[in-house]
Amino acid sequence: MNKHFHFSRRTRIRIAVIAIVLLSAAGLTVTAHLFAQSSSSQSAANEDGTLLDGFRHVEVASVSDAVEQILGRRMYMSHRMRPIFPSKFAGYAVTVELKKDEGNQDPNALHGMLAAIDQGGPDSVYVMVVEDGTDIAGMGGLMGTAMSARDYAGAVIDGGVRDVAYLTKIRFPVYAVGIVPSTSVHHYRFAGANVPVVCDGVGVNGSDIIVADTDGVVVVPRQKAAEVLALAQEMDFKEHSMYAYIEKLKSIEEAVKKFGRL
Repeated sequence: MNKHFHFSRRTRIRIAVIAIVLLSAAGLTVTAHLFAQSSSSQSAANEDGTLLDGFRHVEVASVSDAVEQILGRRMYMSHRMRPIFPSKFAGYAVTVELKKDEGNQDPNALHGMLAAIDQGGPDSVYVMVVEDGTDIAGMGGLMGTAMSARDYAGAVIDGGVRDVAYLTKIRFPVYAVGIVPSTSVHHYRFAGANVPVVCDGVGVNGSDIIVADTDGVVVVPRQKAAEVLALAQEMDFKEHSMYAYIEKLKSIEEAVKKFGRL
């Protein structure tokens, strides 16, 4: 048996008002959720920016000491890893690995290397490991131009670099183990991007923080970055305070005794 309900005009108005209120509340809930997500993403981006800015303003030697104290191991690259011109930067690692494949005629053998560059962006640091690549240029002017255009912070190559005059002209900072005129084309094959690599004896994962200055290059594991930065800043402050103290007292022993830093 069908039942027909008849509502008064006042009741229908009340029902309509309740429906509008409920729909508005639902809309506000969705909006609030989206706003919270956006705020969270913005907060994370701000944190990343603050972190990198902090690393740009501390000395790499202090970062190296802080990493060793916190992790109990060394994370600095050897004396072989040198800049093509004096530079200082900090950024997130984009790792690339090349493996030997002598005489290959595959036109796509190195395509993944180029794709990895185009996937990086501002504050990226290109970290390339070229197998037995001391006398092989892992990168040159073309790749450096692409990285510069994408606002990379710099590049660290466990291998050689070429087109140094042009890279210096565009002021794109590169650290490498040598300067050579050779090419990797027909000699190497792309083996992976954003994979764990060992660069000049130091393990690097994608998104680890790479810091570099005229003293060298240090890798900071991402999960320990905030802790390392805080300690490095403390070490920097002590060391910079010690200079005038040493000059005044003419004694490094007294300065070390007071500040506990060497």
